[in-house]
Amino acid sequence: MAQQAAYIGTGRRKDSVARVRLVPGNGAITVNGKEVNEYIPFPNLVKDLKQPLTLTETDGQYDIHVNVNGGGFSGQAGAIRLGIARALLDVDPDFRSPLKKAGFLTRDPRMKERKKPGLKKARKASQFSKR
Repeated sequence: MAQQAAYIGTGRRKDSVARVRLVPGNGAITVNGKEVNEYIPFPNLVKDLKQPLTLTETDGQYDIHVNVNGGGFSGQAGAIRLGIARALLDVDPDFRSPLKKAGFLTRDPRMKERKKPGLKKARKASQFSKR
């Protein structure tokens, strides 16, 4: 049997879940069947999701295939970044300390707060009137 062909990582942020596969290649990033710049229209978010690759100097060594669903662009980019960082740990366990120090292995716990009964949103109430 051949060596492991793909390295897998799962990332979550807000309501987004990303399943990431790293395959040895030339650095192409595919998100839900589209090229990353076509799928995520904001260059700063694309730069953010590539940060683990830049930090570990593996940019251009792996093709990245991502399935992501839920949330918006920002949440999905954060989920992809965490998924890439976790997949890089499978590539080389020595990447753990720089990735951990940069905060790429920490799942962001901030979520949307649930709506409460009697209120319009999580905390927004109708306007108070004394009479």
